[in-house]
Amino acid sequence: MKPLLALSRAIDALNETVGRGACWLVLLCILISAGNAVARYGFSYSSNGLLEIQWYLYTLVFLGAAGYTLKHNAHVRIDLVAGRLSPRAQAWIDIFGHVFMLLPVSAIMLWFGWAAFVESWRINEMSTDAGGLLRWPIKFVVPAAFALLILQGLSETIKKFALLGGKDTTATER
Repeated sequence: MKPLLALSRAIDALNETVGRGACWLVLLCILISAGNAVARYGFSYSSNGLLEIQWYLYTLVFLGAAGYTLKHNAHVRIDLVAGRLSPRAQAWIDIFGHVFMLLPVSAIMLWFGWAAFVESWRINEMSTDAGGLLRWPIKFVVPAAFALLILQGLSETIKKFALLGGKDTTATER
């Protein structure tokens, strides 16, 4: 179990770093949005590229933070019943959810996201808007984010099995 918990800690560290980076992108989104508004309304200047970079950054924030959000147990869930169960029962519910829902759906999204990225990259896809940006770099974010989510799902599953085995996983969760 020790090697698996070490792997879990490494995955946690990776998603923690990516998630914290995604948090800082929110500030960049705000600055670009404000600058774009000032340019548009103050100087009658508009740029599709500036609008699209905002969309790209929001995509990076929401998809990039998915693994980080799972690591911090902050995904939307209904704990009406599970919240009243023992930690062992909650661990079994989480394992079931990870193995039969999270991981398969994330794998499908990774598979199709990768195919969409490769095709976009192959044709060097560009925005159809004048002054727009390349599309393939942002399409890479989809499979990358789901790969990180899969890794975090594996990390959380490892920690739940360790908990069921009587191991203290609180050190791996921070």
